[in-house]
Amino acid sequence: MFASPGVVAFSVFNYPIHWYGIIMALSILTGLYVISLIRRKFYASVPADFVLDLAFYVILGGVLGARIYYVLADYAYYSKFPMDALAIWHGGLSIHGAIIGGITVAAIVVKRYKQNFLQVADLLVYGLVVGQIIGRWGNFFNSEAFGLPCSLPWKLFIPKESRPVEFYNVDFFHPTFLYESLISIFIFFILFFVVRKLAKGKDGVIFFSYMMMYGVSRIFVESIRIDSVLNLMGLPIAVWVSVLFLIIGAVGVSTICKQSEKHVQI
Repeated sequence: MFASPGVVAFSVFNYPIHWYGIIMALSILTGLYVISLIRRKFYASVPADFVLDLAFYVILGGVLGARIYYVLADYAYYSKFPMDALAIWHGGLSIHGAIIGGITVAAIVVKRYKQNFLQVADLLVYGLVVGQIIGRWGNFFNSEAFGLPCSLPWKLFIPKESRPVEFYNVDFFHPTFLYESLISIFIFFILFFVVRKLAKGKDGVIFFSYMMMYGVSRIFVESIRIDSVLNLMGLPIAVWVSVLFLIIGAVGVSTICKQSEKHVQI
């Protein structure tokens, strides 16, 4: 059984330091460390100073994208309480928004520095996945991103104030944050030990493979989660965006592989 110890880790001069912020910082720093290790061994042609500069802008774009996406998805609430849009320590960072924001900024910066976008995207994906593995635990401390009622040994206790009205008398739920963290570990190993070896000389395959795998995994997780902030035609917005990621990933991998085959034939 899981039960969050609370949202505040400790205080500094009466200023609360939230677990969510600590987890987000840890996920970013670990992701950067993994990127640096993988760059050194497999992407030495990508300048280290460029990666460091790019990381700053991508992180900024990712955080802004994550928050903007979430606020827009829950516009009904934030239109009434606009100042809450700045309170990211309360949670509300969408991974879909982070990916969209990060990719957009990366494309702009990579073009400016005249680097290979697909090669750089392959490298950055490793840090992104590691960030997801760790970052999802921020949801644990905020008692959010949980699923349907659950009676399994790994059930998650959610305090009454964090439960949906219709489940107010239910104590335990599926820890979908944990499911996504574990799935992200699986995705990382598949990308690093399988896709990387099969995709040698095919820049972009790792990135687009991630898009496919995360799209599929998130569709599964969303079938259990009960905290969607926006539904379209009866489905959470996260499902629609995940389907889009899946399609983009499939088209990207297919296109790159076909182009590679043409070059081999020539």
